[in-house]
Amino acid sequence: MFWACKESVKEPTKPNIIYIMADDMGYADAGCYGSAKISTPNLDLLAAEGMRFTDHYAGTSVCAPSRCVLMTGMHTGHAAVRGNKEADPYGQFSIPDETVTVAELLKEAGYATGLFGKWGLGVENTPGDPQNQGFDQFFGYYCQVHAHNSYPEYLFHNGEKVMLDNEVVYDPQESWTRGLGSYAIKKVDYSNDLIKEKAMAFIDQHKENPFFLYLAVTMPHDNGEALDGEHLEIPDLGVYADSTWNLNDQRYAAMISRLDSYIGELLAKLNDLGINNNTLILFTSDNGGFRHSDLQHNGELRGIKRDLFEGGVRVPLLARWPEQTM
Repeated sequence: MFWACKESVKEPTKPNIIYIMADDMGYADAGCYGSAKISTPNLDLLAAEGMRFTDHYAGTSVCAPSRCVLMTGMHTGHAAVRGNKEADPYGQFSIPDETVTVAELLKEAGYATGLFGKWGLGVENTPGDPQNQGFDQFFGYYCQVHAHNSYPEYLFHNGEKVMLDNEVVYDPQESWTRGLGSYAIKKVDYSNDLIKEKAMAFIDQHKENPFFLYLAVTMPHDNGEALDGEHLEIPDLGVYADSTWNLNDQRYAAMISRLDSYIGELLAKLNDLGINNNTLILFTSDNGGFRHSDLQHNGELRGIKRDLFEGGVRVPLLARWPEQTM
């Protein structure tokens, strides 16, 4: 009888996991965290249908080490990457080969794993290459300096350059950029749109089996127009075009709302494929907002990115898994 009972127990279904990381998004940049100026209906929906965390802290106050903490689960003081320091020939310092990432663990558990967006923990042919750290697929930027241009000359797909239709001018003067500091003079392919489309294709490809999707967009990070004075590139200003705000506030808000629209597309995709109820979505930012503005990106929190005050490390976190108690 006990044998029969054991046989009838159904093994739990592994949920799909989608982890979305914004880049330098402030604690108060979404409506569900208090913004009255930036439209984020899809983030607000995630909050309404899931959990909204109020005391979530990034691993640290800048990009690469915060992402290292996320990938490894290690305390900042124990993580291999401690800062945004550049390495030769380019890119940030690689996480070592012996590092165990969440992608490796999920891959061992039977998940398809994909990273789409900004990595910052090692370039191609190093131990930190995403495909050496548990990811089956990678599309995007290995290097954070490269990611400063949202209209780059190329992106990478599984170690190979994918040339884009943008025309780019490089800055040879800034030695710390290792030659990758750049801005576009012909803007055709907006990187985040391409990254989002590759992520959607990954979901289509793995809809029948459990998958881990790490979507690491570069919005609303200051992006690579340092040489021509424009620091917040976005294809259009959307609903903010007619506002009386300064141009950079318009651009920043448009990036947040564009990211929000990606989430709306993602939710529609999950519904269309019939996998919505078996998909856990997590949304956060790698550190606090990076600029002082009338938009009050970090709300009442003191400080901004790079600060160890609350505004530098306290970030939004949303979790949604329909029909599950969390």
